[in-house]
Amino acid sequence: MTETNRIEFKRELTKDLDIEREVVAFLNYREGGVIYIGIDDDGSPVGVKDIDGDMLKIKDRIRMGISPSPMGLFDVLTEEIDGVKVIKIFVSSGSEKPYCKSKYGFSERGCFIRVGTAAEPMPTAMIEDLYAHRVRNSLRNIRSPRKNLTFRQLHIYYESKGLILNDHFLENLDLLTDNDELNYVAYLLADENSMSIKVAKYAGTDRDVLIANNEYGFCSLLKATDLVLDKLKVENNVSSQITYKRRIDSPLWDEVAMREIVINAIVHNDYYTNEVPPKFEIFSDRIEITSAGRLPIDMTQEEFFDGISSPRNKELMRVFRDVDMVEALGSGLKRIQKVYSKNIFSFTTNFIRATIKFHIQKIDKDASKGTRKDTRKGTRKDTRKDTRSKIELLLDYCVVPQSLTEMMHLLDLKSRSAFVRNYLRPLLQQGKLKMTIPEQPTNRNQKYVAV
Repeated sequence: MTETNRIEFKRELTKDLDIEREVVAFLNYREGGVIYIGIDDDGSPVGVKDIDGDMLKIKDRIRMGISPSPMGLFDVLTEEIDGVKVIKIFVSSGSEKPYCKSKYGFSERGCFIRVGTAAEPMPTAMIEDLYAHRVRNSLRNIRSPRKNLTFRQLHIYYESKGLILNDHFLENLDLLTDNDELNYVAYLLADENSMSIKVAKYAGTDRDVLIANNEYGFCSLLKATDLVLDKLKVENNVSSQITYKRRIDSPLWDEVAMREIVINAIVHNDYYTNEVPPKFEIFSDRIEITSAGRLPIDMTQEEFFDGISSPRNKELMRVFRDVDMVEALGSGLKRIQKVYSKNIFSFTTNFIRATIKFHIQKIDKDASKGTRKDTRKGTRKDTRKDTRSKIELLLDYCVVPQSLTEMMHLLDLKSRSAFVRNYLRPLLQQGKLKMTIPEQPTNRNQKYVAV
């Protein structure tokens, strides 16, 4: 490992080491970066004598020595390299540039930026330009729509992790504006608010027939997130592949990756510009998660997929990390890409959407034919066992309403009349299937659902 524009090595933490300078440089750099403590200049790991003590010192120095507040924009972690434990400081690119060492303010002595493998003083002209274009409309600077807020749910989440919020938690968590008024972050984390997150479920592959519309919200965003995750866990129905010898079950989506997508959509949603929460839509063949807001103006899609972090709502990110709902900065996209390709994401001017196709599997080709060779007559006969297997598969599939075409595709059948005669009509007569539009049997939007 060598030093790069995004990686800096430091042998040890001392009073003379200007760790604030290095962090400021990465906060002001469009890609952020990583600082290792316990690695020599040549890349050799030498370790850290007092890891816990040094980690606490680093957190305090960054928190107290840098302006604007960098909370939610950095992580201090441990990492083992070649059997040696070192400290890893992950720094995101900040949205309130320029950042500076508080002691020297917005001057060349206080502002730095990463140039190559070094933290260099920022020219006065650049400082003035960044300050003039600073993103001021962060949630922290927006007053709460309500004044009388309570935070019992927030306390409960912190207590569940062995953390106690003291009397100064509003200041410590950046829940106040510069005028000491409750801000929009406080509003989102309060016990009661007007923010509602919807989970909609449709009968087919489009939005024509809505069969469920659940609302989770009007409470702390932490609790609302858990409620959405619980709902999606219930909806993660198992699809089945039936063969002659066994039945293979698989969920519709990967639960770990889905958790990352959901939390990213909620934490990084642009609540200010669009004033809409993220939405979750379940179709018969996919789930779509849409969050408001485009990529940060200085971030490319390539950098997004590389896991470069630039939190839109750093205060929310900090709280979600405190209660272990978010892990290390920039790690979520890597976990998602272990399961799904980049193609699940689409980007527009105002929204980012993740679309996950369901893991609905067809039955084994031999089983789907439902036949066996009669060697004496050279013909194929449909066995009762195969028919029962396909009926079971069909009923499992129709837990969510499906069209006639979708059901035929599942069983790999071509003849519409044969499918209606052998499967659809008997199941309707037996009351095992029912129409979603019974008053109009021939409606082109007709679906069938298991009873």
